[in-house]
Amino acid sequence: MATKKRDYAAEYAKYQGKPEQIANRSARNGARRTYTNANGAIPEGQDIDHKKAVSKGGKSSLGNLQAVPKAENRSFSRTKTGAMKSQKSKREASK
Repeated sequence: MATKKRDYAAEYAKYQGKPEQIANRSARNGARRTYTNANGAIPEGQDIDHKKAVSKGGKSSLGNLQAVPKAENRSFSRTKTGAMKSQKSKREASK
C-alpha cells in the first residue's frame, strides 16, 4: 500500500491556522494551565475535561475542570464533518 506524503503546511492553512482554531487552541492551553497551576502535573494518560462543556456555557475555571482518562474524554460520536453528535460519550450512553 503506497502512502502519500502529508502536506502539513496545507493542513495548517486549511484548518489549524484559522483564527477560530487558534482561539480554540489557546483556550484549551489556558484550561490545562489553570488545572496544572492548582493541582500539579496532569496524570499520565489523562486529559483535562470541562464538567460543563464550553459549547454549553461552561467556563475554564478550576471548578469546571477535571482530569479524566483520554479514552473517556475522546469517545464522543462524530459526524462526517467532525462535529460532535452528542455531548454524551459512547461510554455514558451505554450505561
